[in-house]
Amino acid sequence: MAHTKVEKTNAARLLDRAKVAYELVPYEVDEERLAATHVARQLGEDIESVFKTLVLRGDRTGYFVCVVPGHHEVDLKAAAKVSGNKKVDLIPMKDLLPVTGYIRGGCSPVGMKKPFPTYIHSTAAGHPFIYISAGVRGLQFKIAPSDLAAYVRATLADISREG
Repeated sequence: MAHTKVEKTNAARLLDRAKVAYELVPYEVDEERLAATHVARQLGEDIESVFKTLVLRGDRTGYFVCVVPGHHEVDLKAAAKVSGNKKVDLIPMKDLLPVTGYIRGGCSPVGMKKPFPTYIHSTAAGHPFIYISAGVRGLQFKIAPSDLAAYVRATLADISREG
């Protein structure tokens, strides 16, 4: 995939270094509408191919990452089971930046402060490419789900449901 001329994020530089193919796709940010559904509309893409990155904390394993379709919500029971926890919760918004280095609306599974176990919803495998945050609001990666999963060492799993 060709790279467009936009400012590269740290996450993009990491993918470059690993020789992972992607495309940077900018979109118009609306601070009042940070939801993936808004991003999909801005990109002119189907919501099924626009994924959001959520960070959870388990009672046994600590922090982990779920990458789910933009119109889904994490199934906490399924996420707990696949991650080896009894109980999991989304982390509070105030903890997102200190834990990951990212802010809401710009959280990417690529380039977090530390590598966390990552689970990508299994429907991603059915797409030739998906969109995920490139690490800042207003910029998405267009990336093959298999390349993303390999880079972040993710497990594909049914971890969400339509919300």
